[in-house]
Amino acid sequence: MSEPFRALVLTQGDDARTRAEIRQLTEADLPEGDVLVDVAWSSLNYKDGLAVTGKGKVVRNFPMVPGIDLAGTVRQSESPEYQPGDKVVLTGWGVGEKYWGGYSQRQRLRSDWLVPLPDGLTLRDAMAIGTAGFTAMLCVMTLEGAGVTPDKGKVVVTGASGGVGSVAVAVLARLGYDVAAVTGRPEGADWLRRLGASEIVPREEMAMPPRPLEGQRWAGAVDTVGGTILARVLAETAYAGAVAACGLAGGHELNTTVMPFILRSVSLRGVDSVMCPKERRAEAWRRLARDLPSELLSEIEQVAHLEDLPRLAEEILAGRVRGRVVVDLGAESGEG
Repeated sequence: MSEPFRALVLTQGDDARTRAEIRQLTEADLPEGDVLVDVAWSSLNYKDGLAVTGKGKVVRNFPMVPGIDLAGTVRQSESPEYQPGDKVVLTGWGVGEKYWGGYSQRQRLRSDWLVPLPDGLTLRDAMAIGTAGFTAMLCVMTLEGAGVTPDKGKVVVTGASGGVGSVAVAVLARLGYDVAAVTGRPEGADWLRRLGASEIVPREEMAMPPRPLEGQRWAGAVDTVGGTILARVLAETAYAGAVAACGLAGGHELNTTVMPFILRSVSLRGVDSVMCPKERRAEAWRRLARDLPSELLSEIEQVAHLEDLPRLAEEILAGRVRGRVVVDLGAESGEG
């Protein structure tokens, strides 16, 4: 029998209230899978906040170990793709929602969910990036695929103080784009400028309902918010521009018109990170290792432990978490 390890476990009683507690588990408790991973780091995302607090219908099967991200070292493998000692990263695929996830010091997983840790990143770096940074890179790649290049003009990132937004700002600036950052936190303006933003746009300005067309302000956009802000971004996007949309923190409805699409050839492109194909997933991680300034990871991360997660889950839903929360699982990884 394996030695016990710690995990955050969600349960739900007859009152339909979600409860989070730290438990001692053994390998016999873990789900099926062909790779066993010693988890060194995980992270806290908005979706994790919904799961841990029970405020969103993210988790439907209990008990559940949440955590949609993890990075660690292969302990055992029945897959020819991975050997003991390999460093791996996992984001998406319903892990932490349908399947047990990253808030455990050990986890059994499917090999086709995993991506090898790219050269140039540590396990901690990978979780400072996490689903948020991975999604940000998919948005950048989407803009590139739409022909939005740095010479076309300024690009805007909404929700720039959050996990996706902050990484998008840093990567776009590193690639030579002129980046405007939309935030509701004026006290974070200097931080966003350090990440590479050339302009800070108050959220209140972008939250005003737009006319069908506004002045052509943006060559492209990464929108993490949705709702009225996305409608305004579309109305302000320049001819042949593109908007990569990946979030709904500001609402899932979109009240807009066809005007930006048929008069300015604007394209709205959805970005999903959960079921992203493995080849594109691996390319995004390679790009992150190359295009995200490593010195900026310390600017966007804060370290937490399992005990901190119920409190931080409430804070991320309230919009009080800046950047990325990395969760130290304490597994023996040889990394700080």
